[in-house]
Amino acid sequence: MICAFAGTDSSFTKLTPARKCIGSKQNEELQKTLINATEISVKFSEVDSLGIVWHGHYVRYFEDGREAFGKAYGIDYLTVYNNQYVTPIVSIDCKYKQVLRYGDNVIIETEYVPSEAARLNFNYRLLNAATGEVVVTGSTVQVFLQRDNFMLQLTNPVFFEEWKKKYGF
Repeated sequence: MICAFAGTDSSFTKLTPARKCIGSKQNEELQKTLINATEISVKFSEVDSLGIVWHGHYVRYFEDGREAFGKAYGIDYLTVYNNQYVTPIVSIDCKYKQVLRYGDNVIIETEYVPSEAARLNFNYRLLNAATGEVVVTGSTVQVFLQRDNFMLQLTNPVFFEEWKKKYGF
């Protein structure tokens, strides 16, 4: 579903099937997710000598998506920082399907994936805005570290628990 238009950000909630294995049977239930979509244009400085976006820039597009998501849903970097935490990425996955070129418009869909653990999980879909084709998919995992000593937070910080409750997680 594409929900962003030129120059705008769009956020929405959807229900998606989530499968849980119980014994040998699979039980399907609906799981709430939050999604933000934002649109960017590929800059000249982001293409390589082949005229296509250099592969490393897609990871930056993921960050652009996370930043837009955070601003839309009140879980941005400054909120985390002001609550005495930082959230480094500990895992990243990126699957390339198509190429992007200078001047292409890209829709970045960023989806929060709920977890009981003290971490932020996001899935990404980058779409060519002109064709609607999926260009890249990926995911990231971020953990909470205490800002002053970088100790790993094993339980959800209070502000994050409140945020999760606000959105029904």
